[in-house]
Amino acid sequence: MMSEHPHSEPERLRLKSVIGFSGNVPQGLIQHPNGTHRLFPLGSNIVIQDLSTGQQEFLQGHTNLITCLTVSKSGRYVASGQVTHMGFQAEIILWDFATRKPLHHLSLHKVKVEALAFSPNDVYLASLGGEDDNSVIVWDIAKGTAICGSPASKDSAGVTLCLTYLNNDDTTFVTGGHCTLRVWEVNVAARKVKPTDCQMGPIKRIVKCITVDAKDEYMYCGTTTGDLLQVAVGNRLFKMSGPPNEKNNFSLGIVSAVLTPTGSSIIIGAGDGTLAQLTLPSLKITNRTKIDGKVTSICPTSPTNVMASTSQSNIYSVDLDTMTAARLAAWHYSPVNDLAFPPDSSLVFATASDMDIRIWGAASAQEYLRIRLPNLESKCLVFKRDGKSLISGWTDGKIRAFGPQSGRLQWEIHDAHKKCVTALAVTDMDPADGSYRIVSGGEDGQVRIWRITRHKQTLENAMKEHKGTVTCIKIRKNNLECVSASSDGSCILWDLVRYVRNQVLFAPSFFKAVCYYPEENQLITAGTDRKVAYWEAYDGSLIREIEASMSDAINGLDMAQDGSRFVLGGSDKLVKVYRYEEGDVTHVGVGHSTDVLKLKISPDGKTIVSVSSDGSVMQWEWPKDAAIQVGGEHGGGGDQGEYNGEQ
Repeated sequence: MMSEHPHSEPERLRLKSVIGFSGNVPQGLIQHPNGTHRLFPLGSNIVIQDLSTGQQEFLQGHTNLITCLTVSKSGRYVASGQVTHMGFQAEIILWDFATRKPLHHLSLHKVKVEALAFSPNDVYLASLGGEDDNSVIVWDIAKGTAICGSPASKDSAGVTLCLTYLNNDDTTFVTGGHCTLRVWEVNVAARKVKPTDCQMGPIKRIVKCITVDAKDEYMYCGTTTGDLLQVAVGNRLFKMSGPPNEKNNFSLGIVSAVLTPTGSSIIIGAGDGTLAQLTLPSLKITNRTKIDGKVTSICPTSPTNVMASTSQSNIYSVDLDTMTAARLAAWHYSPVNDLAFPPDSSLVFATASDMDIRIWGAASAQEYLRIRLPNLESKCLVFKRDGKSLISGWTDGKIRAFGPQSGRLQWEIHDAHKKCVTALAVTDMDPADGSYRIVSGGEDGQVRIWRITRHKQTLENAMKEHKGTVTCIKIRKNNLECVSASSDGSCILWDLVRYVRNQVLFAPSFFKAVCYYPEENQLITAGTDRKVAYWEAYDGSLIREIEASMSDAINGLDMAQDGSRFVLGGSDKLVKVYRYEEGDVTHVGVGHSTDVLKLKISPDGKTIVSVSSDGSVMQWEWPKDAAIQVGGEHGGGGDQGEYNGEQ
């Protein structure tokens, strides 16, 4: 479909769902006071999830990674802060939860907003700048203006890391950090904020988190040395530290802490994944458990239950009576290197990342299967044409095939490449004997062809002309030719019958992606030169070039089945939809906060899935005014019938 306004501003792609969670944001997992919603950051987005339906909504407005998130006690307001580039101001956005709209954009901190806290009656918002800023600012929520500010600590060495408001006083909050622990009092009339240092005696600690009891009598401070400090808020005096027995201290420090709703105990989360319950006032450990990753958030959900999240992007439900942890969700926490849909099915897709491959339900955004190989990273993957095998390339130079429903290893090829296997493509199956071929590319620059039968995997040929890593391989529909893209600045079209080069394309670029036009008379390529190039497949001549990014490399590229449009994503963090003939961008998806590494259009032509270097997976709605005509030999049957995987 042609746009009526070819030169108009591109429209926004609608974000359908996200699979991911920024697990390193301190106290980033929050249960809304209404009890029906959960909030958490993912890159530059805030995700609001309905706990009963699983439905997601998004607060979008930040231009870089969200570093802190908080919700007011009433639940009316949400505040979020971000990081930005050196020399620039980092923005705080104050949101109205009911309308999901931003109320105020607050910009005074430099480079990073470290922490945020609402006053108990939603009157003020206190913010703490990062290491380059190291200042405290108090904001008037109604007006969206700063009331007063002050350096967060006496000297630049005393970097402040955390901030917490008292529970019953709109004018008092506390901060802690490197050998600094202060109680602050706000004088609104004089527009001043006055700090008082707590008297800690000989104790010097780095405070990572602070929680204050319901009566504002004591604050409990978690430290990097693994002890919990009890300090009186009223007279600013250190009272005691715990747990009493030194061998019970937490080796990687206490990074999160929260009091239980009854106030009789405190739950602490440690850097080594320990979650422990300490009774008050003795600070003795009554119970503990271990979960995967540094415990960065603890959120009470009922008198006997808390939610805990970790740096490995896991969320757990923890029963406080038995201290047993059940994993509610687990997402990628390292770069997602590749993704693949099964042929003719848009119901599921697979992603490859550090140490594991995961299969996700497209509609539910839930993990169906995890295939884990410790200390190995999967770099590429592709489904066999009948969907009964998931074939993957790994950093140990092996190609492995797994059952996509069972996760069972079906076969593996040892020493498939000298180094890492970086690209894979599969042919159709031979109707005579059911065999098929895999074309693999490696870090060694070789392109290899493998014959796969029911009982063995045989190397048919190896072709070595690339001098750099093979980044992408695509096979023609007739299975007689393939094209390989490489970081050496060449794309080679290979004859899969004679195993010779048919044609070669050169450009001053590290090629990252290549696609055939559906009629296969043309190719498009993309890479570090920021251009999308159109090539004649017959003689390798350059037809045209599009400047597709103003600043960064293009890492992922996919073509619509009918050839009307293509999508791309790259280091500029954007997902873009282009018209093929006109070469203009019609839609842009804003949501990733790190490099987009790969993207794919679903076989039914209704969704774009993109993955990025922070582990996030995003599903975008294909523009309704650009509907794709699906069908053909490997056309997207899409949701016609249920995906059945291996048999």
